[in-house]
Amino acid sequence: MSSNRDRLPDREDSTVFCQAMREALTRREQEIVSLRYGLFDGEEHTQSEIGEAMGISRSYVSRIEKKALGKLRNCF
Repeated sequence: MSSNRDRLPDREDSTVFCQAMREALTRREQEIVSLRYGLFDGEEHTQSEIGEAMGISRSYVSRIEKKALGKLRNCF
């Protein structure tokens, strides 16, 4: 028996998640979360890769990611 964590999101879940991202996160937070977890292209990137591409440090990417995930948690 699989847990809720193991199930694939359905279209409705994806729509709700995307809406939450647009409403709760800044554009930079959206970009970092999307790149980090491969939300749109399926390719996950490291914090170092994202930092290099955006011209910011890996630790700053980490702080932005952590803040963004907290905001998303509050939406659900």
